[in-house]
Amino acid sequence: MKQQAHFLTLSTPDLDAARAFYCDGLGWTALLDVPGEIIFFQVAPALVLGLFQADKFVADMEGTPADGRLGGLTLSHNVDSPTAVDAAVRRAVEAGGTLVKPPQTAAFGGYHGHFADPNGVVWEVCHNPGWRVDDAGKVHLGLVD
Repeated sequence: MKQQAHFLTLSTPDLDAARAFYCDGLGWTALLDVPGEIIFFQVAPALVLGLFQADKFVADMEGTPADGRLGGLTLSHNVDSPTAVDAAVRRAVEAGGTLVKPPQTAAFGGYHGHFADPNGVVWEVCHNPGWRVDDAGKVHLGLVD
């Protein structure tokens, strides 16, 4: 199997709240929206984020309701500056997200803050000067002084 992922699909207890937060609040455009079931957003080249209504997610996995819980996961969004971190976290909170960790200097030397969407999906917004993507799309991670 190739070392790649094309979809990140998250169980979402309230799809309507997720839609309102991402589309109306953050201004994202859905790639495909199936009301009552799932909404997809293209979040990077060849990468789609799917928010799947929890009961439909459980049925698809042939599991129990407990299988639809989300935990131990953070999605990260890198930006160009600490000011951009502040602005992105502020906009998410204004759109109905919950502040998890106010923007601040990170232990690794960058600057980051965390918010949760209305369904508890935690996002880190980060300025990491040691992170970059080259013209070929390869990610480079370096130490931050």
